[in-house]
Amino acid sequence: QIIHDVCLQNLPVVFAVDRGGIVGADGATHQGLFDLSYLRHIPNMSVMAPRDEAEFVRMLRTAVGAGRVAAIRYPRGSGPGVPIPADPEPIPWGKGEMLVEGRDLLILAIGATVLPSLHAASELRKRGISAAVIDARFVKPLDAELICPAVHRIGRVLTVEENLLAGGFGSAVLEMLEEHGEQPQSFRRLGIRDIFVEHGSQDELRAENRLTPEDIVAEALRVCAHGKAILPTILNGIRSRLEKIV
Repeated sequence: QIIHDVCLQNLPVVFAVDRGGIVGADGATHQGLFDLSYLRHIPNMSVMAPRDEAEFVRMLRTAVGAGRVAAIRYPRGSGPGVPIPADPEPIPWGKGEMLVEGRDLLILAIGATVLPSLHAASELRKRGISAAVIDARFVKPLDAELICPAVHRIGRVLTVEENLLAGGFGSAVLEMLEEHGEQPQSFRRLGIRDIFVEHGSQDELRAENRLTPEDIVAEALRVCAHGKAILPTILNGIRSRLEKIV
């Protein structure tokens, strides 16, 4: 129906995709871990995922006003509790946002993985690693004007998503980089492996599937370990903190 009744005719329909990502107590039948993979492959379909309530209402206004097919994917449960704007400003179509600048590592996150990625970046800074964080906002279209220069400049990339790795957000980023001739020095993806995720709380399942801030830090360190140039950066960070203490 999505293809035949909407996308083929390119109708102005907005799909609100509830329970996107790990849903927890609803069990294996309701885990929303496949939608990014199948929706982004459909012509005329755009796919976006907000990091919080404020970004959700902005995306909703954006999608309704765009007059095109769009899917907004959001997780089960409550958001982080940010204020919701009374008159939300539309988001420029297909544009992500650089939330944290960095020079050693680029973390590309989407939807519910953005806030854990920010926590991870904060922890990495304590370890002397300067991690940039981009909220992609859109899985399709991806913001090549934002992402490609950042990848070119930094070289080490980690994508984070609550979706199956096969055909998901990280795969979309790799495809885009190939199209633009970008070859990162190191690239890794965090997401759901080729499994059905079973019953459990959201926190339990995120820990089980290596999607906590601590897991993001660990994977980020693996990305950085692929390049020897990161060692002087870590040492400089430690030296700087020691100088402040002294």
